[in-house]
Amino acid sequence: MAKKKKWRKFRHRVVRNIAFPVLGIVSRIKYGIKIKKHKQRGQYLILMNHQTAFDQFFCGLTFKGPVYYVASEDLFSNGWLSRIIKYIVAPIPIKKQTTDVRAVMNCLQVAREGGTIAIAPEGNRTYSGKTEFMNKAIAPLAKKLGLPIAFLRIEGGYGVQPRWSDVVRKGKMTCYVSKVLQPDEYKSMTDIELFDVIKKELDVNEACVSGEFKHKKLAEYLERTVYVCPHCGLSVFESHDNIIQCKKCGMQAEYLPTKQLKGVGCDFDFEFVNDWYEYQCDYVRGIDTREFYDKVMYQDTATVKEVIIYKDKELIKQDSTITLYGNKITFVDENDEIFEMPFNKVTAVTVLGRNKLNVYFRGRVYQFKGDKGFNALKYVNIYYQNKNILSGDQNAKFLGL
Repeated sequence: MAKKKKWRKFRHRVVRNIAFPVLGIVSRIKYGIKIKKHKQRGQYLILMNHQTAFDQFFCGLTFKGPVYYVASEDLFSNGWLSRIIKYIVAPIPIKKQTTDVRAVMNCLQVAREGGTIAIAPEGNRTYSGKTEFMNKAIAPLAKKLGLPIAFLRIEGGYGVQPRWSDVVRKGKMTCYVSKVLQPDEYKSMTDIELFDVIKKELDVNEACVSGEFKHKKLAEYLERTVYVCPHCGLSVFESHDNIIQCKKCGMQAEYLPTKQLKGVGCDFDFEFVNDWYEYQCDYVRGIDTREFYDKVMYQDTATVKEVIIYKDKELIKQDSTITLYGNKITFVDENDEIFEMPFNKVTAVTVLGRNKLNVYFRGRVYQFKGDKGFNALKYVNIYYQNKNILSGDQNAKFLGL
C-alpha cells in the first residue's frame, strides 16, 4: 500500500516567514488593525469569528508558525491558482453546508503531524455584524482532535469591511486570543457544554456604536444583504454612496460612520443593519413558500458555471436568467432552455464571498455570479424556509446562515 503523503511541509514555514512581515504592514495600513500576538508556542485548534476577507491573515499574524485553515471547496476549484495556494499553504478543504467526512480525516492527519488548525465555526462571514449560526458539530470535532483550543476574537471588522461592501473603511480593529482551553479542561464536558463555551467566546455583536468608520461609499452594495422593505415587503434595492433606496416604494435610508441607519425623509425603525437583518429573517419565516410554487419571487441575471470540485469551473452560460420560486430555482442553460432545480432534489444552497451563489443539485454544484448588486442571500433564505415548512417547522430559526 502506498505511503500516505504528509500534509505539513517545510515550505509552509518558509512561505509564512517570508510573507507575513509584508502582510503585517498591509494589515495595519489597510485595515487599521491592532494584533495582539499570542506569545506561547505550541500546537492549537484555533476557533475564530469571521468578519472580513482578510481574517485568515490576521490569524496567521497572531500565532507563531504556519497555520492550516479549513476553507471552502470554492478556493480549491479555481484551476492553476488553486494549485498554487495548495502548494504554498495547504488549506484543508471542506464542502459547505454538507457533512464532509474527508475534511474531518484531513484535520486529524494535520493534528497527528503536529500542525495548528484554524476554523471559523460560523462557516460564513457575518452580514449583520453579529456572529452567525454555528454548527454544533464543531464541539465533537474539537474533542476528537484533542488539541488546546485557542479562541481568536476579531473585533471592529464589520465596521471596517462589512461582508456586503467592496470598500475598506477607515477605522479601528483588534485581533487577540481571548482564552485557551486545555484538553484536560474540556475532556469531561459534554458536547453541548463545550459548544456553549465556543459560542460564548466567539460571540461578537457589532450592532452598536463602537467608534467611527469613514468612507465616501458607506452604503454601497448593502442591497446584497437586504431584500425586504419595512414599508412594502419583498423588494429590490439599489445603493449610491451613503444611501440605500427601495426600488418599489422609494424609501431611503442613510448609513452613518457610526454604523447607524437613518431614514431620509421618512420614519425608519432600524438603528443598525442587524435590526433590519433580523426583521428580514422574521419576515421570511412568515412566508408560506407554497404560495409561490407557480409564482416568480425574484428574477436576476447571472453567469452560470458548474464547479468541478477541487479542479476548476466550467462556463455554462453568460448572462443567464435565474428565477426564484418558492420550491425551485431555474436558469436558462447553454441551449437557451429552462433548467429546473427543484428544492426537493437540492441538498444545499449557500452564498460564498460577498454575493456568489452555490446550488448543490443531484451531485453537481452550480455557481451563479450576478452583477455587483446581486443578492444571493434571498435564494439561500427561501430555500431553507421551504425546507422548514415541508419538515413541519415553519418558524425554525435556521435560514441558511
